[in-house]
Amino acid sequence: MRVSTIATRLVALLLATALATGCAGRSGTNDQDEFAGVAEQELYEEAREALDRGRHTTAISRLEALDTRYPFGRHAEQAQLELIYAYYETNDWEATRAAASRFIRLHPTHPQADYALYMRGLSSWQAGRFSLERLRLIDISKRDLGASRDAYTDFRELVSRYPDSAYAPDAEQRIVYLRNLLARHELHVADFYLRKGAYLAAVERGRWVVENYPEAEATRDALAVMVEGYLGLDMRDRAREVLQVLIENDPDNERLHGRTFRPQHVSADSLSV
Repeated sequence: MRVSTIATRLVALLLATALATGCAGRSGTNDQDEFAGVAEQELYEEAREALDRGRHTTAISRLEALDTRYPFGRHAEQAQLELIYAYYETNDWEATRAAASRFIRLHPTHPQADYALYMRGLSSWQAGRFSLERLRLIDISKRDLGASRDAYTDFRELVSRYPDSAYAPDAEQRIVYLRNLLARHELHVADFYLRKGAYLAAVERGRWVVENYPEAEATRDALAVMVEGYLGLDMRDRAREVLQVLIENDPDNERLHGRTFRPQHVSADSLSV
């Protein structure tokens, strides 16, 4: 009798679980079908109204539905562009970058492809910022600069491909900042190598800065790194060649005393030319 009762209760429990699962499944379907039957024009107008009112999350839901349900509709391309903007306004840098990349891939010759490229760079720019950066309380060149490097690449591509773009002047200004930031980061790494005695690696880092960021302010310090690295390698002739270039380009460098170079991390005599 007890076995029968337990079995009955078990069956009832299984039925209840199945019903709950079924209800949850139907509820999920209703959520997915929130915009089922809504016309393209209506979806677009709702999205535009939400954007105008600054309700970016609401706009995103409409634009995503529009993109999914009407991928070849009359508002498809504009919806994709506005989705980039809406993601950016919600500080979703990853989604912004993904949406911009998708638009560029699908519409490489679109009149607003430069906008998508600019927004992709801008999202990486924002992802690489730190809250205390503007107060100069931290040196972000010592941080992981993956996002800033992506931004630098995108802005350079924008200026190269669309020199007459309305976004090019702003991109150029950001390039200057990022170029100096990335160059300083390389020098922090080079300095680490010098202190650890990895002199060849330090020389190569300095050379990388000179070759890839020739207009950066840090290029002069990169020459100093190369001089010190060559001294560590006991290649004084090469060190003297680079020192001559350093003196000609940055005679007031902190490692110079007149025409004499004083190493900071290498146990070597001063070098003069």
